[in-house]
Amino acid sequence: MGKTNENSASTMEIDDEKSQVSDQINPKFSINVLQLLKSAQMQHGLRHGDYTRYRRYCTARLRRLYKSLKFTHGRAKYTRRAITESTVTEVRFLHVVLYTAERAWSHAMEKRQLPDGPNARQRIYLIGRLRKAVKWATLFAQLCAIKGDSRTSLEAEAYANYMKGTLLFEQDQNWDTALNHFRNARAVYEELGKYGELDNQVLCRERVEELEPSIRYCLHKVGESKIQTSELLDISKIEGPGLDLFRAKLEAVMAEARSQQAAAMTEFCWLGHRFPISNAKTRVSILKAQELEKDLNASAADSLPAEKKLGIFDKIFAAYHEARSCIRKDLDSAGNAETVKDNLNGLDKAVSAILVQRTIERNQLLVSIAKSKFKKHRDDKGEKITKPEELVRLYDLLTQNTTDLSDLVSSGRDRKPEEVAFAEEYELKGLAFRAERCFYLAKSYSLAGKRTEAYALYCQARTLADNVIQKLQSVGDPDMVLIQELKLLESNCRSNSCIEHAAAIMEENMAPEKLSKGISTISLTGAEKKVEKFLLDKLDLYESAVSNSNMKEVPRIEAFPPPFQPAPRNPIILDIAFNLIEFPSLENRMKKDKKGFISRLWR
Repeated sequence: MGKTNENSASTMEIDDEKSQVSDQINPKFSINVLQLLKSAQMQHGLRHGDYTRYRRYCTARLRRLYKSLKFTHGRAKYTRRAITESTVTEVRFLHVVLYTAERAWSHAMEKRQLPDGPNARQRIYLIGRLRKAVKWATLFAQLCAIKGDSRTSLEAEAYANYMKGTLLFEQDQNWDTALNHFRNARAVYEELGKYGELDNQVLCRERVEELEPSIRYCLHKVGESKIQTSELLDISKIEGPGLDLFRAKLEAVMAEARSQQAAAMTEFCWLGHRFPISNAKTRVSILKAQELEKDLNASAADSLPAEKKLGIFDKIFAAYHEARSCIRKDLDSAGNAETVKDNLNGLDKAVSAILVQRTIERNQLLVSIAKSKFKKHRDDKGEKITKPEELVRLYDLLTQNTTDLSDLVSSGRDRKPEEVAFAEEYELKGLAFRAERCFYLAKSYSLAGKRTEAYALYCQARTLADNVIQKLQSVGDPDMVLIQELKLLESNCRSNSCIEHAAAIMEENMAPEKLSKGISTISLTGAEKKVEKFLLDKLDLYESAVSNSNMKEVPRIEAFPPPFQPAPRNPIILDIAFNLIEFPSLENRMKKDKKGFISRLWR
């Protein structure tokens, strides 16, 4: 029995030694696949969705790897060299396979991001590149299973599953298989997110979040999920390079849904008018604009940053401009059909009025942004504050927009009561914008030191605000928000006019003193020059050393650079007695040269 135990122990030791020897002969490579790819993507274009730049980086990276490994494919003639299990002697061979898959994937995503979307020919090429990415990702997973450690092989398997799911997702087929691939990848990343370094765990969790929308969309297509289209739109707002394909697919689905809704949309209602729409492109464009308007007016829109709201406005303008161009093309081809022309002209007028109305809303958003910066003080970071002139320019635009909208709505023979009420509402808004413009124009004059003009403009703004408030209160259903804003403007005008009045009186009282001081310092010879003292020289006086904000003068706090000042140094010793000393003669001690007969002749 003891001999058996000894034999088994010796056998285990031999097996351990063999495994150690085999590991030394065939070492296991380790690659943090997700971390490597994420850092490369973020540093080379995908932070901003630039797939072209990332594809070029992958190409340059592969060229360097081939050259450093001396694994080139011939010089004069291309000779294909396959990467097999026996070829992989370094970890860089696995990098070659990985970056080849990434290059093919980024090329496909670049085609997906074309402005008008890929056409039929480009779509075939896109799917071909994705197939190539799947091929190289599968080879990478097979090589990592043999040559890599357990974590590397798991990450490679998840990467291959993600590529396979992406291909099926783009092909719009085999949604069950695509769902299984995405689920397998998510399961691997969920497990890897529980272990290892903290950075790697965070990356794995982010990848799980990126995979979730694709899984939910696959469930939606399979029919196992009752998710609504609005929820899919909310999911598409998540940022990440892995979600670009999902967003493109969702946009295609929404375009298809809009075309189906457009088939049921036969007329456009605006201010009591009903205009028939016969062109399918016009219907799709108007539906797209209306969906964006719903997003802008939703309850969750208040939490959106201003930049995103401006982006939504730009999309609304693009949709309405496209609809208007389609309407005008139909007008050109309408011929002599008067009824059709009248309907198209009315539809063109309605779309143009909505465009001007959305322009007013966008300019009001810009005004709110400028006002928030106008009230701030300049901080340490040097943030740019809004000048009153900028707000005056914005209110000029708003006044012009309201005038254009009122003129556009008022034009025409048969005016409905809704049109009359709409035109009156925007006329009152135009008067309110004039009052605001007058207020900020007064601010501009005040900063320039023109007290009289500023006081007059404040009084004019207050009068305009009072008139608008009275007119709004006489309306049956007044805009209470606008009334509150005008009341606030009225109180600001009153306080600022009092401040300007007081400042003007102070300046008038100080004028003789300034004049006498100036006369006392006048010099005909120019010998006496007025020199303003710095703050440190007049600490006993209550005078500001910082100039007004409207005067471009340097604050006189301390002289910079500081002036030169005398400083003591070591004394200089001059030996003056040296030139007056008479030294004794030393000729008797000097050696005399003996001269011959010939040298005497040449003397």
